[in-house]
Amino acid sequence: MPARPIRDSLRLILASASPRRVDLLRAAGFEFEQCPADIDESRLPNEAATPYVLRLAETKARAVWRKGTRTLGADTVVVLGSEVLGKPRDPLQARRMLQRLSRRSHAVLTGVAVFDGHSCFTLCERTQVRFRSLVEREIEEYVASGEPLDKAGAYAIQGGAAKFVESVSGSYSNVVGLPLEAVEAVLR
Repeated sequence: MPARPIRDSLRLILASASPRRVDLLRAAGFEFEQCPADIDESRLPNEAATPYVLRLAETKARAVWRKGTRTLGADTVVVLGSEVLGKPRDPLQARRMLQRLSRRSHAVLTGVAVFDGHSCFTLCERTQVRFRSLVEREIEEYVASGEPLDKAGAYAIQGGAAKFVESVSGSYSNVVGLPLEAVEAVLR
């Protein structure tokens, strides 16, 4: 069932701590307040990637909603085959993720939810990314930079991992962390 349109008179709250999402929304000209949601982001047993990111996005949006606002929640994961790659726990896990992404295509999924206190509109954006062949030295250097440690799939396409990317099919901003084209359509 389609949600009713979100009213433009409501103040926007971004339910995320992500500086990348903040930068994307600001670049698009949105005025908003940032209020990170403190929720359990654990995946449920046997939960597929799309329902997972949609559940987290909606839970974040609902967690920070206040009267007179609309909230934007989002969650991004990398999917390699049927495996969901979230943020690595440590440098060793980051290194392993990057080794597995080398010479392969993977999907980046971002679940988005906009909640106005009555209706919640959700969407899931999918972008295909292909990495070139990575050598161990460059993986080690990238992991040592610390950048991969708070990124889904252990990389930032807008940062040091840009040189790893052979191709992108779909929304580039989705890979950064927010499918801006889709979000803008919902919010405007």
